[in-house]
Amino acid sequence: MAKKDEPKRDEKKAKASGRNRPRTPPVPSPVLRDLLRVPAGRPVDLSSYSSSKIPAGPPDKAAGIVATELLAPRLADLQERLYAASTAGDRRRLLLVLQGMDTSGKGGTVKHVIGYFNPSGCRIRAFKAPTTEERSHPFLWRITRALPVPGEIGIFDRSHYEDVLIARVRDLVPRRDLGRRYGQINRWEETLTDDGVTIVKVFLHISYEEQRARLLQRLDNPDKHWKFNAGDIEERALWPAYQRAYELTLERCSTPEAPWYVVPADRKWYRNWAISTLLLEHLEALDPRYPAGDFDVAECRKQLLAS
Repeated sequence: MAKKDEPKRDEKKAKASGRNRPRTPPVPSPVLRDLLRVPAGRPVDLSSYSSSKIPAGPPDKAAGIVATELLAPRLADLQERLYAASTAGDRRRLLLVLQGMDTSGKGGTVKHVIGYFNPSGCRIRAFKAPTTEERSHPFLWRITRALPVPGEIGIFDRSHYEDVLIARVRDLVPRRDLGRRYGQINRWEETLTDDGVTIVKVFLHISYEEQRARLLQRLDNPDKHWKFNAGDIEERALWPAYQRAYELTLERCSTPEAPWYVVPADRKWYRNWAISTLLLEHLEALDPRYPAGDFDVAECRKQLLAS
């Protein structure tokens, strides 16, 4: 009789301990690109975006550096798969567009984040003021020539958006022409995405105070004088105009096909982690695969062993 009652006693113990209760599924980590994406078609007020708070991810610098390093093997693997897939006709590639105020970390991003990739599979371009030849063509001409080819990862340090940013602040083109450029950019980017280009547009958001601190660091360190330009002070005086120009750009050119992401960039370690994570999320979404061989593996092996 006692043996028959044992299963019932076990059931009661299980109920008391909660073992038979349905388990609450773990809350998934937020997808960073959903948190940082600028909603399409909505007004943008950059003062409502923090340049220093951590919306998700590692809580401090030490954890951030470790977390970023842990992303490196997966990023390298996905890059190799993307390149390998292109050898079989896959036209997909990725383009990282970096924009931000002076000292926001565009060059630092290229150095720290892109260092995880094989440089032979990357195409990096830093855009300066257009040359005489470039000015003789439509503004997107020089940008199109620098695009990554299938299988590559492209990185733009500044980009075609300079033609609606500094062009607006400095009145380099008539406002009527400037207004048309937003639409031209959106249509051009849509043709790129239709052709297999994944565009990751990142605005590196730093504060007015952080920019001052970084410029002072360059002045106080002779080894950094090469990075300083007296014109940076003049450009800094135009901060409100640049912020407004960026707000219009983010508002008018964050589209479902090619959204903008605002990355808090006052903390360099967080900037590096966030952009590495954004790249990883987009590459994982592409899920590139190694192409199958078009040869008889067994026969080739046999011939090699016999040679």
